[in-house]
Amino acid sequence: MKNTRSIEEINEKIKTGKAVVFTAEEIINVVEEKGIKNAAASVDVVTTGTFGPMCSSGVFLNVGHPTPRIKLNEIYLNSVPAYAGIAAVDLYLGATALPPSDPANRNYPGDFIYGGGHVIEELVAGKEIRMEATAYGTDCYPLKKIDTSFRLSEINEATLYNPRNAYQNYNVAVNLGSKTIYTYMGVLKMNMGNANYSSAGQLSPLFNDPLLKTIGIGTRIFLGGGIGYVAWHGTQHNPGAKRVENDTPSYPGATLALVGDLKQMEPRWLRGLSFLGYGATMQVGMGVPIPVLNEEIMHYCAVRDEDLKAPVVDYYRGYPYKEGSELALVSYAKLKSGSINIRGREVPTASLSSYAGAREIATTLKEWIQGGRFTLTAPSAPLPSADSGIKMNALPQRDPDNREV
Repeated sequence: MKNTRSIEEINEKIKTGKAVVFTAEEIINVVEEKGIKNAAASVDVVTTGTFGPMCSSGVFLNVGHPTPRIKLNEIYLNSVPAYAGIAAVDLYLGATALPPSDPANRNYPGDFIYGGGHVIEELVAGKEIRMEATAYGTDCYPLKKIDTSFRLSEINEATLYNPRNAYQNYNVAVNLGSKTIYTYMGVLKMNMGNANYSSAGQLSPLFNDPLLKTIGIGTRIFLGGGIGYVAWHGTQHNPGAKRVENDTPSYPGATLALVGDLKQMEPRWLRGLSFLGYGATMQVGMGVPIPVLNEEIMHYCAVRDEDLKAPVVDYYRGYPYKEGSELALVSYAKLKSGSINIRGREVPTASLSSYAGAREIATTLKEWIQGGRFTLTAPSAPLPSADSGIKMNALPQRDPDNREV
């Protein structure tokens, strides 16, 4: 399809304050009034956003050397374990990490109060973080133990690196069992007493670029209140997921690996969360600008909640044991209405993702672009598409004699 404009042309308009920008929510009415062709000719950028739990998140930190020097081996930040098997004073703290004593001495379902996501939020907020570490000692790194504290501004580098964020669609979780269960999708009441989902729907980045025509490696994004980038395709990237007529997947599809400077970010958009009976995670705010290069891109950006479908999945046996878990496909319009009909029953719905937060992110990104603070980047390489051959593999299960079990 012939281009309406290039990213370079859009950036020139951004620099001169002439770029026309709408959020993915606003563009729906623009297209309704003008039509795809006229909207594509007049609009330069559509901004998206999402603000939900993203367990596959974390930070790389370089804390600097004490005197004498140390090669970190076992390390805890506010009693939460971090991984130190990288280099002397480099470490990685995952959002779902828990203090060793937190899950150990609790009766199920457990109330996991504090974890890695909370430490990251406190770091961004400028709070003092206690670091307890031990080492085995070497000639060049003789120190064997340290108990100190630091703030984000006092360490060398802090890089948010999220291996899997921004899922392109996700499950609607229900519980067909006869007891309440506690999951990463929240508390699910027995006998299908509620249904939880987690997506911004029509505002979600990958729903507005379903075939990854503008989003790729190197795409500049809003991340945690600062500027970040798409670093790679995310883990569990599933571009071959079954799709409906508008090319959006009706099952969990593409994912993004994201990277950015933690020192630019804000605690408003990186929030530690605790899920009853599951553990800790982090709510991450991210948004992607979609350059309107042609009518096809505009067509995708005009997607509505009623045209987006998500699978309803049983988390009692279906999800954990892979036993025919899909019950139905429902639209995001129905999910956001407050209830869905499953097997003749009205089931109340709730979102783990904040639509208000997604709207604020998309609006903020729009204002950054209109103010000339944020320009677009062309991907340096595309992300794997449906014909890449990528598929989701199950972990092989073998006994010590290498026999399948």
